Amino acid sequence: MSITILGIESSCDDTSAAVIRDGILLSNVIASQKVHEEYGGVVPELASRAHQQNIVPVVDAALKRAGVDKGDLDAIAFTRGPGLLGSLLVGTSFAKGLSLGLRIPIVDVNHLHGHVLSHFVRRKEDDVVPEFPFLCLLISGGNSQIVLVRSYNDMEILGQTIDDAAGEAFDKCAKVMGLPYPGGPYIDRLAAEGDPKRFRFAKPHIPGLDYSFSGLKTSFLYTLRDELKADPDFLKNNMADLAASLQATIIDILLHKLDLAVKQTGVKTVAIGGGVSANSGVRQAIADYCERRGLTAFIPERAFTTDNAAMVAIAGYYKYLDKEFCRYDSAPFARVTM
Repeated sequence: MSITILGIESSCDDTSAAVIRDGILLSNVIASQKVHEEYGGVVPELASRAHQQNIVPVVDAALKRAGVDKGDLDAIAFTRGPGLLGSLLVGTSFAKGLSLGLRIPIVDVNHLHGHVLSHFVRRKEDDVVPEFPFLCLLISGGNSQIVLVRSYNDMEILGQTIDDAAGEAFDKCAKVMGLPYPGGPYIDRLAAEGDPKRFRFAKPHIPGLDYSFSGLKTSFLYTLRDELKADPDFLKNNMADLAASLQATIIDILLHKLDLAVKQTGVKTVAIGGGVSANSGVRQAIADYCERRGLTAFIPERAFTTDNAAMVAIAGYYKYLDKEFCRYDSAPFARVTM
């Protein structure tokens, strides 16, 4: 008997709905919010209002593209957290209401688990997925973690950022450079044209497998300040080299701790996930690293790197198989560990 899951994602500024049947993706619809660009970051109240406007048409579009009637759904999976509380409330409330109307269960999904399990979203039966155990480098605007994944529901954080995340470093340095929000994709494009060895930025010396990116941001800012004092046109003439050097430094920081984790655990498979895994330099660096080490690399489609409901639906699918349903009095949460 087939199992059809509707996934709903509303943790930040993207409203998304997806339909999965027996682990196979039938549709994945995302409505992005452009309203935040002029503010240089996500405005929580505006994000919540946009979710309210988008969620009904997005869910309707996902069902239609999948060729699925709402009466065919077996469960609704939704992101319960972490994220912006107002945005999460919209998705949570919608999921609960639809669940009550259809008399089907709801499944709450940890947003970070969704990113890790995005590698199990299949478009066809013979798509290859990771074998357990594997390491996942989860890198986004709010999180930088090394996760040991033993099974769908058994994950352990081996290391994580103690301050800023990799994506935050990209975006904030891009803002200082005068680039639009979100700055990560602009840094990625500029880096392809620059010299990654032109500038040297500080790298952290944090024990264990934890990350830190606050010092890198400070080093970048001081370098830019000093260079602009000597040459007012410095930024205009050196954008590509700055971007390339920044990206190379972040990649070095990420790979150093990942390599330590690989050696400590002895795993043979490495995956990446989260918004920063869309970065071209990061993707190539992970592929090259795994090839050198004789490891299997799983690099997600770019469609599954940002916040999307396909990853929520697949995480919900596995929880549904274990009958891990959510209570209707469960509230969303802004912060949580794995």
